[in-house]
Amino acid sequence: MTEEVILRRSIIATFIIAAYGVTLGLWSGSAAVIFDSAYSLIDASMTVLSLVVASLILRSAAPDGLSHRLRSRFSMGFWHLEPIVLALNGMMLIIISAYGLMNAIISIGHGGREPDFGIGLIYAVTTLFVYFGMMAWETRHNRRIKSELIALDIRSWLMGGSITAALLVSFVIALILQRTEHAWMVPYVDPVILAVISLGLMPLPIPIVRQAFSEIFLMTPMELKADVDAICERAVAQHGFLDYRAYVAKIGRGLQIEIYFIVAPDTPTQSITAWDALRNDIATQIGQPGPDRWLTIVFTADHAWAE
Repeated sequence: MTEEVILRRSIIATFIIAAYGVTLGLWSGSAAVIFDSAYSLIDASMTVLSLVVASLILRSAAPDGLSHRLRSRFSMGFWHLEPIVLALNGMMLIIISAYGLMNAIISIGHGGREPDFGIGLIYAVTTLFVYFGMMAWETRHNRRIKSELIALDIRSWLMGGSITAALLVSFVIALILQRTEHAWMVPYVDPVILAVISLGLMPLPIPIVRQAFSEIFLMTPMELKADVDAICERAVAQHGFLDYRAYVAKIGRGLQIEIYFIVAPDTPTQSITAWDALRNDIATQIGQPGPDRWLTIVFTADHAWAE
């Protein structure tokens, strides 16, 4: 099972759930159910983007995966699109949560609303199985694939399932209240649960957005930088180089590492094969080889080339 297949199936399942939710939400008159469905629609739209990005990244790694024109236009690859999609996804989820909260506050101020909780209960029970079933299925496959896009999709299924679980509890409470002396509280159940869900969901995408923007702005991952520095310092000491400069960035699943070793102008002449052997040795020490690593190692006697 590939990343692309998993994301494609997730998209289909999400659109089905969203259409089902919008239909029952309008039928029951529940703003909370409609919010849950809108959340799913945004999630599905972002998953479509994730699928496109994942496909481009995989195709760019294959020799004949892209057309000549597309490869010439994006000669550095498509890694930079992954954090952009993650940032857009997280920001959209924050916006829809803020909208849900404002809608709930306005509804409470106008005396609330009383939807058909029986229909809402049917929606909550049936979709809950789908949410947590998809989450478990994707989690099992992602233990092997280790995809950030699938991990984000798993969190989306978890958040959607949490919303539905909260809806289920609130609808049960509303049905019970209708038969008690506290029936006056029933119109407030739907907007209150919508407010609680919105407040709970709003901060969840913030770490995703923060991480995505750190990659968009090419902020150096300090742990990886420390590992690269240690390897470079050993190479400087072992081969008598004057100094080095290392530049490290993580962009989505891609790692970009550029290393410049400053050699003395009077360094004895060596063959290209000898320099390549040294590059291979340093690259092996850095590890993480593969199509998602962009590694450049330069030897120069001019500091200007390294700055």
